[in-house]
This record gives sequence, C-alpha cells and structure tokens, in this order.
Amino acid sequence: MSVSTQAENKADRRERILRAAVRQGLLDPESALLAGFVDLDGVDGTVASLRSAFPGSLQVLHAFAAKANCLVPVLEELRRNGMGCEVASAGELAQALEAGFAPADIVFDSPAKTRAELVRALGLGVTVNADSFQELERIDEILATRPSGSRLGVRVNPQVGGGSISAMSTATATSKFGIPLEDEGNRERLLEAYRDRPWLTWVHTHVGSQGCPLDLIAAGIAKAVAFAEEINARLGRRQVTGIDIGGGLPVNFDSDETTPGFDTYVDRLREHAPALFSGDYEIVTEFGRSVLAKNGFMAAYVEYTKTVGGRPIAITHAGAQVATRTVFAPDAWPLRIEAYDPGGNAKNSPPVAQDIAGPCCFAGDLLARDRTLPLLDTGDLVVVPDTGAYYFSTPFHYNSLPEPAVHGVRVDADGRVTFRPLRPAQAAHPPVPALAAR
Repeated sequence: MSVSTQAENKADRRERILRAAVRQGLLDPESALLAGFVDLDGVDGTVASLRSAFPGSLQVLHAFAAKANCLVPVLEELRRNGMGCEVASAGELAQALEAGFAPADIVFDSPAKTRAELVRALGLGVTVNADSFQELERIDEILATRPSGSRLGVRVNPQVGGGSISAMSTATATSKFGIPLEDEGNRERLLEAYRDRPWLTWVHTHVGSQGCPLDLIAAGIAKAVAFAEEINARLGRRQVTGIDIGGGLPVNFDSDETTPGFDTYVDRLREHAPALFSGDYEIVTEFGRSVLAKNGFMAAYVEYTKTVGGRPIAITHAGAQVATRTVFAPDAWPLRIEAYDPGGNAKNSPPVAQDIAGPCCFAGDLLARDRTLPLLDTGDLVVVPDTGAYYFSTPFHYNSLPEPAVHGVRVDADGRVTFRPLRPAQAAHPPVPALAAR
C-alpha cells in the first residue's frame, strides 16, 4: 500500500469512527461536547512495525514512555502487545503496575527520584537509571541495607546539541538530564563509579524527541555505546551488558503519512552505532509519542461562531485544557484541524480563513489562527488528528474544565465500529454537598 493510500484510508477511517460516535451518543451537543479516541487497531500495527524494525537476533525490550499516554487501559493494550513501560514518576509507576507490567519490564527514569521512591523501585526489582552522582550515592546507601534484583544504570548526557524545539532537546551542553560526559572530570569519575559498583551494568541516554533530527539522535546514542565499550575495555570485563537508547522518533503532524518510520530510525543507528547491533548488548527503547500520536484524535463541538475584525471565529470545547502545548507554543506544536457537520460527515464547502478557539478564559486559547477550512457553524464538529499522545490523555485543569471521555476503537473487516471506554468523562457539575444539620 502506498503512503498516499495509507493517508487516504486513515482519513476515511477517522470519518467512519466519528459518524459511529455521533450515532452512539459518544459525541452529543448537550452531554458529550468533547471526546478523545484511540485507534487500538492502529496501535497494534505501530507496535508491530517497531518490533519488526529491530533485528530478531537482538534482545530488545520496547518500553513505552508512559508520559505520552498514561491511561491504564492503554498501557494494558501495550503490555498485551509485548511492550514494557518507562515511567518518570511514582504516579506513572503505580499506573504501570496497575496495568499489569512485571517490575522487570518497567524502567524508572525520573530525574528527581526520592529516597522512598528508590526504595520501592529497588524492592520491586524495577530497572533504575540514576540521573546524577548524588543519586548513585543514595542508591549505594539503600543497597547497603537490602539486596535488589533491579537492573541498574546511569543516564549520561552525550552533549551532542539540540533540535528545533529547545524544550524537547535533552542532550544539550546544559541539559538538566543525566551526567554530562564532556564536562571536565566527569568521564573519569564515571569510569571509577562503574569500577567501584559491579552492579552498574547499564548505560542510558536520551537525546530528545520532537524537533530532533534522526542523525542527531543517532549520534548521541553512538556516544553512549562508545562509552559502554570504554567502560568494558577499561575494566577488562563485560560489566556493561545493556544499553537504554531512549526514544525520540519525531512525528509528522502535517499529514496522515507516518514519516519517518522506525525502520528509518534503525538504519540511522546502524550507520552511527554499529556496535549496538553486535549482539553484545541487551537494548531498551523508550518510544512514546511515535507509538500513540497518530493513533488518536479528539473531536469537539462548535458552540458559537462570531466574526471579529473581519475574521470568523469558531468557539469550540477543545482548547488549552486538551492541547496545552499547541495553545502556548503554536509554532512548535501546530496541529491539523478538520471540519465535520453535526452528523460526523466531512464538510466540503468553500474554504475560509478562520480562528479555531477553545473554551478557556484567556485570549490566547486558540487551536489554530487564520486556518483555511470550510466555514464552521454552530453545532459542527472539529476533529484534531494526531493527538493520541500528550493531548486528551493528560488534560490541563485550567478553569476546572472536566476531563473528557476517552474511547478505544476497533473496526472489523466489515467496517463495524466498536468502542470501549478507556476513561469516563469527569462530571462537569459535581453534586453540591448537603448542608450539615444544625
């Protein structure tokens, strides 16, 4: 199937799902104004493409970055697909455990792990990557009093530079993450840390994600692999047996095409870090956005329309509360917007430049500015593709706006659409507590 055909099929599938959601009342102009949808068939296909991109001869754990979509039913689906789970907080660890991940398949990467969090993780046997020399010393103290079956490593910052979105670049000269390899004295100090701690058997790095070119990501991973080789050569033994290469495959938000693919990513790794494919190392990956983003969309009703300064504006129920990054950094995180009628059918009227606004009470709450679309009317639906990661799954509670329902979707060979609840809608109007009897 060609890339253009795949994109066309995704658009048709999205419209089919939207119409079914309207018919079944999952979208309703009075009671269900906004909802998120996760294409579970698409998730299956994406995970399969990730697994097939890496040679079957290697021992690889693909750990989904829970921050990208921490809904427990979504994590359960990923676990059933054979993935592990990367967590960055005690809350995400709890969600991963609730989703049924074995502790050995969970990787804990927070840069601010408390002593209590480390004790719990090490007691469970969760993999832990230390983010600093101070954290290593804290782990020393814990291991002195109790054994642990955890795999333990250090996150290194290869300091290869940043991409086009500074907030997503984690391998700059001054990044807050990991131990910087090129800072004076650090390499030797790290080599001594591995020498003195035979239980340090992993090296971890993560260069960045959206906005980071593949060659930059691969160059950072190559430095981590070279450092692992250096450790083993210096110590005269294969102490480092695993490398956690992080995630970071960028997502194309411009169309339904899925580019770049995991196979392209692996090709870059082969060029920059051939030793990674020698079979001498176990590998962990930590992809998040690239697994879920293009397998989800959200839909919201247009409540009002108006014209201001000669420009039409559609006031919808999707804004900063479910598209925080796009609203506050629109140039870095632009999203496509699609126009549908109240029945969920794509509108085909002449395109008009208009603003798509959200419900939040501040002037900048805009999903899109001066966007050319069929003119939106009250009661229409706007669809925002590529939002399966980081958008409706982790809402921003500005104005106390309720969390929208999220539905998992499957479409069978006959085109029948089946939904399953992944998160119920939060009540917009909680009951007022009764006054205490006097």
